[in-house]
Amino acid sequence: MAAATFALLPAVALAQGGPPFRSDDPDTPGKGHWEINMGFIGERSPFGGSYDTPNIDINYGVGNRIQLKYEAPLSMQEFRGDPSHLVAGFGNSLLGVKYRFYQRHSKTRVRDGEREVKFSVSTYPQLLLNNPTRAEARGIAEPGPQLLLPLEANANYGWIRISAEVGYWMGGKDVTNSWIQGIVAGHEFRKDTELYLELYDQRDVGVAPGADRFGETTLGLGGRIPIVRRHWLRLIGMGGRGLVSPTLSNGQPTWIAYVGIQFLSDKRRRHGDE
Repeated sequence: MAAATFALLPAVALAQGGPPFRSDDPDTPGKGHWEINMGFIGERSPFGGSYDTPNIDINYGVGNRIQLKYEAPLSMQEFRGDPSHLVAGFGNSLLGVKYRFYQRHSKTRVRDGEREVKFSVSTYPQLLLNNPTRAEARGIAEPGPQLLLPLEANANYGWIRISAEVGYWMGGKDVTNSWIQGIVAGHEFRKDTELYLELYDQRDVGVAPGADRFGETTLGLGGRIPIVRRHWLRLIGMGGRGLVSPTLSNGQPTWIAYVGIQFLSDKRRRHGDE
């Protein structure tokens, strides 16, 4: 999947990942601007469910190429069985710094008074930490710290916009390492309405023979719609399902969902300019 994604980019070279999608893109909020996402995130299988109610994702632009991130959820875990039960509490905190280190502009196409970016690449290290609560012991939060080391790329070709992300989660001594891969493709319509399709995959690596190997392979459809005149507030959402039949040992979801709102301090959602 990763090889196919990056092979396509020079040819169909901008979709914008990030909330409500599971993968991200190289664009940033812009110098001195905020992007705040607040939403319900859920996934469920016949064996249980995981829900963030809500998940708060705060992003700030330091210059036009750097983005700072803080994300934290109120998490709920549903354990189905005999008996079924539900636990809730403050989940993991996620800190990140995105740096867009390469971009190529169009020689002819102009958007919002600036030359349109045809292709860009970023890195987005993120650190997952436990908060000083008993959430990990109660099964609400994952053991921390964990470190994500990804690369993102996006590109434009006519009306098609594509972004892709490949990364490696370093889980530490209590969590298995895993690869993530995601690709988002779609179109931005008039008045900043966006519709995209996402294929996403995460799976454990280095698992001992005979041990459980967890993973998620999902396909989702989602987008963003401005709900005020100046486009600083948007409705964002995504729904999808797992592509692999869930079992007790593989951790695959039956369905996934995100419903929320996005606040912008600038009418443009993301910036890819200098």
